[in-house]
Amino acid sequence: MDMLQNIIGGGKQHEELNDFVNRYQTGQPWEGISDQEATDRYGQIATQLPPQQYRESAEQAFARLSPDQRAQFAQLLQSQAQQHSFNVPGLNQAGFGQQAQQDPSVLAGVATQMHEQQPNMLQQLLGSGGALSNPLAKAALAGITAMAAQKLLGGRR
Repeated sequence: MDMLQNIIGGGKQHEELNDFVNRYQTGQPWEGISDQEATDRYGQIATQLPPQQYRESAEQAFARLSPDQRAQFAQLLQSQAQQHSFNVPGLNQAGFGQQAQQDPSVLAGVATQMHEQQPNMLQQLLGSGGALSNPLAKAALAGITAMAAQKLLGGRR
């Protein structure tokens, strides 16, 4: 049984996941996916990923955002972490937002640190206090999940 089978099973779930990936890739990364679906799919798939696969998926997702969107997301992440007293190395470094703006791997690295500390930490931060109403928060959760799902689906797409 492969990783995809372990995570979602088969049949109809594969079709639904394929549909999710297609909707993520069409238009803006936050369009066509509800807040609830973004958090549910993230919890189902992204939290189960090994760190390296998570990091690759996060980097691909953040690369889809413009530099300004990455900077805005970095600010959102910093404020949410501060509000919830989450300590994430790298997140509070001077110039984090500017680095994230220039390089999606900076955001991917911080997201992976969060994932390693607690697999659903990003989901908790972005799903609380209305943060998910920010389209960039939804783009992050949906994007990491969609990029991972695309790899998991492999030739099945």
